[in-house]
Amino acid sequence: HVQLVESGGGSVQAGGSLRLSCAVSGYDALYLCMGWFRQAPGKEREGVAGIDLAGSTNYADSVKGRFTVSEDNDKNTLYLQMDSLKPEDTAMYYCAADPYGVCTLKRYSYTYWGQGTQVTVS
Repeated sequence: HVQLVESGGGSVQAGGSLRLSCAVSGYDALYLCMGWFRQAPGKEREGVAGIDLAGSTNYADSVKGRFTVSEDNDKNTLYLQMDSLKPEDTAMYYCAADPYGVCTLKRYSYTYWGQGTQVTVS
C-alpha cells in the first residue's frame, strides 16, 4: 500500500521560508517522477515543481527562483524549499508520484497523492 505523507506546512510572513517534506512508504524507491502541487480555495490544483530520478527539475513560472525541489533517495523523501514566500503562495500543498515517467506538471500524469499540508503566507 503506497502512502505519501506531507509535513512542514504552517503560517509564515511574506518574505519568509518553509520547507515541505513528503515521505513515501509502501514502495522501496522514489517513483520515476515526483511532483509538488498546490490548490488555493476556489482554484484549480496546479503543478508547482517536479523532479525525476536523474535529478532534472521543472517549475511553474510563478515559483521559479524562489522554490527548490529535491529528493533523498535513501530516505524515500521529497522536499520543497520555499523562499521569499508571497501571500499568493497560500494554498494546500500536495506531493504526488508518477510511476510512468511522464514527468510533467499536469495532474493527469500523477497516480499517487498525499493528503496535503497547508501553507499560509500573510
